[in-house]
Amino acid sequence: MSLISCKNLAVGYGNEVVAKNITFNVDKGMYLCIIGENGVGKSTLIKTILGLNRELDGQLVFSDEIIKEGIGYLPQNTFVRKDFPATVKEIVLTGTLASADKFRLFYSKADRQRAQKAMELLGIEDIGECCFRNLSGGQCQRVLLARALCSTDRLLLLDEPVAGLDPAATENFYEIVSKLNKNGTAVIMVSHDLAAVDEFATHVMFLGRTDFFFGTKAAYKETEISSLWRER
Repeated sequence: MSLISCKNLAVGYGNEVVAKNITFNVDKGMYLCIIGENGVGKSTLIKTILGLNRELDGQLVFSDEIIKEGIGYLPQNTFVRKDFPATVKEIVLTGTLASADKFRLFYSKADRQRAQKAMELLGIEDIGECCFRNLSGGQCQRVLLARALCSTDRLLLLDEPVAGLDPAATENFYEIVSKLNKNGTAVIMVSHDLAAVDEFATHVMFLGRTDFFFGTKAAYKETEISSLWRER
């Protein structure tokens, strides 16, 4: 079964439809890039997948493992204030709360081990005691990605994850995500970076005001939508 299966989905705010007739699936190991111009419903779709918005029509079905373990989420605008006085380790640990007993007052040994493993995987174990507000943009994104992995390593949802990063930090971030994907983590990434789509995506979703496409990257490159989008 697919991790996510979506058929004729309509998304929006309240009763106002922003995008409709969205059909796609996300399988294990898939790297799906969602592209399209601003204002066509990409962020609304993300919020619907995360359960922050209700679906207005159609079907959105999650596999049992996603229902149980959840989705690791890295938003475009970080939830952590840059002046928040928390250490890297403390930020990463909060990711375990997504699946933890909400009435528990303390982190368990398993929580701490999971956070340590995520930090080692992202190469940030040496800055665990550093204050988050003192980090570079690239370090911040690695910390927040480690936090997302503490929620689950089944599926990551990344919303414009390299916005504001310098070229070196951007390249490093993409390399890390690509490695995670090759190790079995499915990725959904909203991006305007067509070079990254070319290099990393296995599948592409194009959301337009009148056009929609979902399929393999190779199939997308053969469409008229692809040619017109690149000329803009």
